[in-house]
Amino acid sequence: MEQEGGITVRRALELPGLRGGLPEVLTCEERLDRPVRWVHAGEAPNIPALLKGGELLLMTGLGLGTRPAEQRAYVRRLADRGIAALVVELGPRFDVLPAAIVDAARTAGLPLVQLHREVPFVAVTEEIHTEIVNGHYALLQRAEEVHRRCTRAVLEGGGAPQVLQILADFTANPVFLETPDGRLLFAAGTGTGPVGTDPLQVWEGLRGVPAARDAPPAGAVLVEVPGGGAGTGAVRARLVLLAVSGPLVTVHRMAAERAAGILAVVLMQARQEEEVAARGRGDFLTDLAEGRVAPQDAPAQAGVLGFRPGGDPLLPVVMRLAPESAPSGSWALLARAVTEELAAVGAPVLVGVRPVEDRVPLLLALRPETTRTALADRVAAALRAGAERAGLERAGDRTPVVVVVGAAGGWAAAGPGLRHAAEAAAAAQGLGERPWYDARSLDIDLLLWRLRDHQDLASFVDRAIGPLREHDRTSRPALLPTLEAYLAHAGRKAEAARDLHLNRQTLYNRLARIGDLLGTDLDDPQAVLALSLALRARRHTR
Repeated sequence: MEQEGGITVRRALELPGLRGGLPEVLTCEERLDRPVRWVHAGEAPNIPALLKGGELLLMTGLGLGTRPAEQRAYVRRLADRGIAALVVELGPRFDVLPAAIVDAARTAGLPLVQLHREVPFVAVTEEIHTEIVNGHYALLQRAEEVHRRCTRAVLEGGGAPQVLQILADFTANPVFLETPDGRLLFAAGTGTGPVGTDPLQVWEGLRGVPAARDAPPAGAVLVEVPGGGAGTGAVRARLVLLAVSGPLVTVHRMAAERAAGILAVVLMQARQEEEVAARGRGDFLTDLAEGRVAPQDAPAQAGVLGFRPGGDPLLPVVMRLAPESAPSGSWALLARAVTEELAAVGAPVLVGVRPVEDRVPLLLALRPETTRTALADRVAAALRAGAERAGLERAGDRTPVVVVVGAAGGWAAAGPGLRHAAEAAAAAQGLGERPWYDARSLDIDLLLWRLRDHQDLASFVDRAIGPLREHDRTSRPALLPTLEAYLAHAGRKAEAARDLHLNRQTLYNRLARIGDLLGTDLDDPQAVLALSLALRARRHTR
């Protein structure tokens, strides 16, 4: 990035201190616009090792050596350190600089200046350092003015777009705010630059492809916006400045770093407001489910929240999160991701969050041209995609969410339908993975879940399958999976054997062993019913 705000070698030579020494540029006059980071005066032979680059080195030549080879090596070491220029005062050591020094400086691309009059190096150093400090202070003032403008815009009700526009106008270049993974959030352009330049077109061309995000264009400025996630050093977003209409210089980065702090506050406030709104919608849906909102009052309250289904039936849906995967501080992110995914479903929807119950309740309008099953399929896919975007679900991992769809009906049925779906979602935790469950098919599981704290349920499970559970704790092969497969296939042994990847005789032997352990006949319908209930109930007992 181009330097500014300091002082160049050319400007240093124009100041009274060095100008009084009658400076003569011997080499690389075209490089006098190099920035001077600092001024150093010294004669020691090890001076090159002490420099960091960007210095204007003042000396009388005592440390340059007496032999041409020494002089050339010394100049090369200075050039390798990246100093801005070498200034040698004639008199004490040289009447004129030796050709070896001049040739070495020219070859190394190092500006070499000789002074024909004696100058006080202390005064020269003080003068140049004052210029450098004043230049950096001027940069700070310009960056602080941008910071004040951004702060004022936010205090007057503006948000991220207004902050980005101020920064774009200041830099005369397009400015973007993206997520840590490279998705565009906001963009701002400027009226200057190429005619017809559209920031979104610039983004697509220079930043919108993965390769461009991994390797930013030359001259770009990237500044992290802090504050996302649980960690104090996590990144909430990234501010991107692209050099399209002109170069980006030091003051632009300084202004961007200050704007990033304001954007962190803006995004945090927006997320808090978004979460409050999502919780408000969740509270309404919960009040409706618990009967605290009368059916005749529900349409008006839902309309205030933006949900106007008209006369279409309402489909209650609940997504429940496993406790270990519930977001600790990103419910707003989850609500936004789910809402955005549901927009593609093409039906009016009201989405809320209930962090205390680890669930996301929603109501959808069931259009006449859509069946309940088709809408449930699309909604379940959208919910899972939203959970994945929010970081709660990963492709190929065991799903941490359960989606339950209730019965469709009018406003009078919406509350009971939401309550039924919410309880069924809790009862469905731990069942086999499905895109979604029909609440009506979970009534047995729901009944067992409601009895989960009753001692009689635990006693029933222990009587029915206790010996089998004890066997599996101490012996192999485990027999519970065999019983589960046998009952899941309604006693069809051939299908159960295929599911378990066993030959039939092995399955017969295991079933016989199960019958012996439990003291029951697996062909008895009453015994089969009891075992099926016990297997379902064991998920809810300790």
